[in-house]
Amino acid sequence: MSKAKNIRNFCIIAHIDHGKSTLADRFIEKAMIISERDYKDQILDSMDIERERGITIKSQAVTIPYTGKDGTVYELNLVDTPGHVDFSYEVSRAISSCEGALLLIDASQGVEAQTLANLYMALEQDLEIIPVINKIDLPSADIPLVKHQIDNELGLDSDMVSLVSAKTGEGVSELFEAIVKYIPAPVGKPDAPLKALIFDSHYDPYRGVIVHIRVFEGTLKSGDIIKLFANNTSYKVEETGIFRVVLEKTGKLSAGDVGYFIAGIKTISDIRVGDTVTTEKNPSKEALAGYREVKPVVFSSIYPVDSNDYNELLTAIEKLKLNDASLIYEKDASAALGFGFRCGFLGMLHLEVVQERLEREFDLSIVLTAPSVAYNLVMTTGEKVVLDNPSEYPEPMKITSTFEPYIKAEIICPQNFIGPIINLCLEKRGVQKSLTYLDEKRVELVYEMPLAEVLFEFYDRLKSISKGYASFDYNMIDYRATDLVKLEIMINGERVDALAQLVFRDNAASRGKNACRRLKEEIPRHQFKIAIQGSIGSNIIARETISALRKDVTAKCYGGDISRKRKLLEKQKEGKKRLKMVGNVELPQKAFLSVLKTDN
Repeated sequence: MSKAKNIRNFCIIAHIDHGKSTLADRFIEKAMIISERDYKDQILDSMDIERERGITIKSQAVTIPYTGKDGTVYELNLVDTPGHVDFSYEVSRAISSCEGALLLIDASQGVEAQTLANLYMALEQDLEIIPVINKIDLPSADIPLVKHQIDNELGLDSDMVSLVSAKTGEGVSELFEAIVKYIPAPVGKPDAPLKALIFDSHYDPYRGVIVHIRVFEGTLKSGDIIKLFANNTSYKVEETGIFRVVLEKTGKLSAGDVGYFIAGIKTISDIRVGDTVTTEKNPSKEALAGYREVKPVVFSSIYPVDSNDYNELLTAIEKLKLNDASLIYEKDASAALGFGFRCGFLGMLHLEVVQERLEREFDLSIVLTAPSVAYNLVMTTGEKVVLDNPSEYPEPMKITSTFEPYIKAEIICPQNFIGPIINLCLEKRGVQKSLTYLDEKRVELVYEMPLAEVLFEFYDRLKSISKGYASFDYNMIDYRATDLVKLEIMINGERVDALAQLVFRDNAASRGKNACRRLKEEIPRHQFKIAIQGSIGSNIIARETISALRKDVTAKCYGGDISRKRKLLEKQKEGKKRLKMVGNVELPQKAFLSVLKTDN
C-alpha cells in the first residue's frame, strides 16, 4: 500500500497549440530519464507527421521519477493528450486512466472552445483539476485576464493556478510540487484480484501486440496467465514494464501503476481498447466500465492505386486500427477503382492523418473518395436506412424523406471578427442559437448547422477570416429533415462512382460546377476531347471540356497547295473520332480529392 501512496497518475489536457507536448518535454528533461544525446523536441510525439504539423495525434504515456522537497520519491505517470476536436476520443481514454489533470491555458489566447470541452470531460470522470497558465514569457501574456476567465468561465479556483513557461522551463519545479500536493494517490489493493484497463496498444513486428494498461486492483507479474473479458481468451504474460520514453522492464505492475505487458498476442483483433484484464487463477468478478463506442462522423472509401496492393492495404489498415481504436472500416468495391475499404473517421483531420500514415508508414499509393456523412432515409415501404456511401443511394422515387446529422458548434472569437464569422455560418446553413459576450474582447457564438457543411473547408476558412484567433468545438445533437440529391460526375459519358457526392439540393449546381472546373485542372489532356459533366439523375447541371492535344501533322508540308494540308488535317480528324470511341481517360490521384476544394 505504501508504494501506491507515492504514485500520481495525471494527464495534460488543453485546446490545440497551447503547449502540452512542450510541457511534457520539460517534465522529462527535469527528471533526466533520457540522456542529452537522445533528447529532442516533442519527444513523446513519435510520428513524423506529428512533428511536422506540430500537433499530437496519439496519447503517449511516460513514467517520471520525482524527488519532492521533503525527500520523498514519487512516481508520476503522465499522459500527453491531443488538443484537436477530432481526437477527443484519445483524450477521453487518457482521462479515464488518471486521477488528476493539468488544464493548460495559453496566457495570450485565454480560455478557448476545446479548453471547455476537455474540462467537462475531466469533470465527468471526477478528476482533480489543476489550472496551469502557460506561455507566461510571451510579451502578449495577460495573466490577470486569464485568471479572471478561470474563475468566471471555468468555475475553478484561480488561487490553485500554476504559472509556467514550458518553453523556458520557468515554474515547472513548482508545478511538480502542485501535482504531488493536489492530485490524489490511486486507491487500489495490490493483493486484490487483478483488474486492469487497456487504454491503448501498439504493434511491434517482432514481439506482437504491446498492450498499454492502467492497473486499478491487484498485481500483474511476468509468467501470469491472464484472461481478457471481451473475448474470454487467455495468454501467458512474457514481460511487464513501464514507459520511460522507451519500454523499461520491471517484472510486475501493482495497483495504481501505468505500464505495458507483452503476451505474444499476434492477432491484432484480439485486443480491444477499453477491455479489462484479469488473471485466470484469481479472476475479478466484474469488468471495468471501459469506454463508450466511438461513432465516426465522416466516411470515405480507400482504394489502392494498383489493385494488386489490396492485401497490403488490408494488413496496413489492420495494424493502423491497433494504434487508432477510433478507425472503423469494412470491405467495399467500386466499378472505377476495384476493391477497397469503406472507412469511418472522427473528422477531416483524422482522415488526412490516416491517409498520410498509410502512405508513409506502409509505403502505399492510395486513392480516397469524396468524404460523406451518414444520412437516415425513410423508404416508401416504411423501412429506415442509414446511408454513408453515395454509390448505394437508392432511386429517388423509393425515398419518402431524408434526414442529415446536425451539430451544435461553439465558436469563441475576438469581437472584431463577429461579422465575417456570422456570414460564414449562414453560408453553411447555420442557425444562430446564442451570442454571448464573455468579456470586453471575446464573444461566444453557438450555432446549429449540418455536419456535412462543416466537413469541407469550414475550419480552414474560420481560421483564415479570424487570423487564427477563433476556436471551434462541436458535438452531435440530432438528425433533421433535408432535401438530398446525388451529384454524379460523368467523364466522356461514363459515370465515375468514386466521384459521386450526396449534397443539399440548393448547393448542387455550385458544387457540380466547382467539381467539373477542378477536374478540368487536374486531368491531363489526351489525344481526344474529354467532356466532364455533373448530373442529378438525367439532368446535366454543369459541364467543362478538355480540348484535345493536337499533333502538328502539317509540319512536313512546306509551301505548296493548301489542299495538301487540309487532307492531312481531315485524316487526323478521322483518327481522333476513332480514338474517342475507344479512349479511356486516366484520372490522377489528386483528381479524387480536388472535387472537394472551393475557390474560397
